[in-house]
Amino acid sequence: MAQKSQTGGTEKNGSSLLYSKNDLKEGAPQWVPEPPQGQVLLVLSMDNTCPSSSFDMDLCADKLQSLGIQVPMDPWRRLVQEGVLSPQVRRYLFYSSRGCQIAMAMVFYISLWTNLYSTLQLCSLGHSWGAGVLVTLVALALTVLVILVIDGHHRKLNVNTDVRLAAVNEIFIKHSIILGITDVLDGPHNILQLCFVHFSPQPCLQALAAHITHLQGTQAGLRHKLNKLWVVMDVAAQPELGVEEEAPCEESPLLSREVTLNKDPVTCSELLHLIPKGPPQAMAQQLLVLFSACYVRLLVTGRLPRASPGGHLGHSSIPCLCQFIQSTLLCS
Repeated sequence: MAQKSQTGGTEKNGSSLLYSKNDLKEGAPQWVPEPPQGQVLLVLSMDNTCPSSSFDMDLCADKLQSLGIQVPMDPWRRLVQEGVLSPQVRRYLFYSSRGCQIAMAMVFYISLWTNLYSTLQLCSLGHSWGAGVLVTLVALALTVLVILVIDGHHRKLNVNTDVRLAAVNEIFIKHSIILGITDVLDGPHNILQLCFVHFSPQPCLQALAAHITHLQGTQAGLRHKLNKLWVVMDVAAQPELGVEEEAPCEESPLLSREVTLNKDPVTCSELLHLIPKGPPQAMAQQLLVLFSACYVRLLVTGRLPRASPGGHLGHSSIPCLCQFIQSTLLCS
């Protein structure tokens, strides 16, 4: 029988970690075993076709508290709002959703079939039924190829969504939770889902740090792989000191200086590497945080690659997070 801690946290009883689960109706704490790695604990949904809709953060905080997870609400709520609920990101999520992909595939197939059939008719080859069958097969094959290319692109780290959730996962990974966002079709509606998945980072952190230490023997190859993770940021250009001089009275502008204050600041593009140089433990921690949202998205949609032996999910065919990072980024 586990002993309840006065702080409402968790305790170990032998080799089993117990979570304090509060009953919201009765207020009585219950002690339940730690969920397995990769189990979805909570899913928040919202209709992305409605501009005024949003995730119910208050309900999410209550559900997390009922699981015994005490996370300050204001920081991660602000990061979620700024990261994936801004109008620009919501438009991107809508146009990259499955519904839009199906619509674009249909438009691509119809336009390609029409153009190919019209071309054959101009060459006096489109009057037989065999030409129509040939055009249909070619258009269908090219459409399937485009769909496979798009699907392969969606299996990679997405800068517009996954990287934006890295700051939120940096907070939640300390509480053995990682987040990811995906979308589903509900009739004509595009439903966004914010998924909370249980993940204990220590086994993957140690294994990934050991793998990075092993790869540091070929420093050039490791750095080349990590340099693939970068973003372009617009930063304000700093004016050089001493360039501007006070103009004489005869050469002073006719308009007042207040007019020039409304000009937009001069910006320049700067390349920012997401994984800077550092000790293996710190680099492994940053990789886990960075790839957490992508891992959750592929886990929920069932698009993760098959696991290799030696993972941290037991006998499951799903790879753990460190295996996913090694196979997608650090593989030789």
